[in-house]
Amino acid sequence: MPALVLLGAQWGDEGKGKATDLLGGSVDYVVRYQGGNNAGHTVVVGDQKYALHLLPSGILSPECTPVIGNGVVVDPSVLLSELSGLNERGVDTSKLLLSGNAHIITPYNVTVDKVTERFLGKRKIGTTGRGIGPTYADKINRVGIRVQDLYDESILTQKVEAALDAKNQILTKLYNRRAIAVNQVVEELLGYAAQIEPYVADTVLVLNQALEDNKVVLFEGGQGTLLDIDHGTYPFVTSSNPTAGGACTGAGVGPTKISRVIGILKAYTTRVGAGPFPTELFDEDGEALRRIGHERGVTTGRDRRCGWFDAVIARYATRVNGLTDFFLTKLDVLTGWEQIPVCVAYEIDGRRVEELPYSQTDFHHAKPVYEMLPGWSEDISKAKTFADLPKNAQDYVKALEEMSGAPISAIGVGPGRDETIEINSFL
Repeated sequence: MPALVLLGAQWGDEGKGKATDLLGGSVDYVVRYQGGNNAGHTVVVGDQKYALHLLPSGILSPECTPVIGNGVVVDPSVLLSELSGLNERGVDTSKLLLSGNAHIITPYNVTVDKVTERFLGKRKIGTTGRGIGPTYADKINRVGIRVQDLYDESILTQKVEAALDAKNQILTKLYNRRAIAVNQVVEELLGYAAQIEPYVADTVLVLNQALEDNKVVLFEGGQGTLLDIDHGTYPFVTSSNPTAGGACTGAGVGPTKISRVIGILKAYTTRVGAGPFPTELFDEDGEALRRIGHERGVTTGRDRRCGWFDAVIARYATRVNGLTDFFLTKLDVLTGWEQIPVCVAYEIDGRRVEELPYSQTDFHHAKPVYEMLPGWSEDISKAKTFADLPKNAQDYVKALEEMSGAPISAIGVGPGRDETIEINSFL
């Protein structure tokens, strides 16, 4: 049975939560494999809207086992708050599994994140200030705290001491901040141990056994391809690998187990935070996309930057992820435009460039080359099949598919769970 990867093919916020939730009833496990509570998914079930930050979207499907893999960084207070909020709304969260090898976002990681961004001033990256980057840095520097460390106070204390040796020097001497006490951090972290212990598991073993038993496993990426630490618009990126390869390291499953890679694309483009964005709009069209599409970050609460569809980055996402399918979301938002521009290439120093520039400098100077496609005015939110769409909407989808390099197998025509046109089954 298949192991599927589902990920963002732009700068995140493409609607991965809806796509994952749509598949949740057909899969046995949904796995978050990277990122932390800097990601956000909105899932609409009936008249209920759920905003998820750290938890896999599959937690809303009773028959599915949600998993937080070893590649995720976990803020225990956020995790417990999310679980509590869902429990209060009648959602059963008891099946959640949390990798004992996942790294913990400590209070000092959050402090370092916030003061560093403020110190950078105009050069800031635009992080969420939730300690994600510093936690991944600790992981790479081998001074990180893992979930399993909460169950050995001696090891936990030694690791916190080692981490704070350097950080307190930086906080006090560079940022003029108060030093953080080891015992306070240890006490706070130990306070979470009993509460999260029922969820802690060897998730690598669980997932590989599940695949051996012909279970269907869906790997859910946070953020998007262009925010990947290796393959995104560095340095304006996240601190992990939301691309398809990250699913293998972040969940402990070999690449030969992956059978399908699904990229989520908005019918236009958005971005949160700093960094280059060739198709960004600063006019009434951009404001209309923001208003109609409700483009506000689930986790950050920040307005998203909006622009027209960028086929160059879609092709790039197809290449670096090995995409087999696209799920096109928010097609309904484009209803009402007489003509819809689509970026088919860039102009850089007088040259036409049809692939994503290798050079950061070139990408910063890229100007979009647009092709105009006819729009539609009909309400498409009730469409159940591709044939139900107006001809111009069908042509728009076909054009995006041809430009992007992989088949569009599903289309979102509204925010609801049932407002989706399925062209080809993902399973």
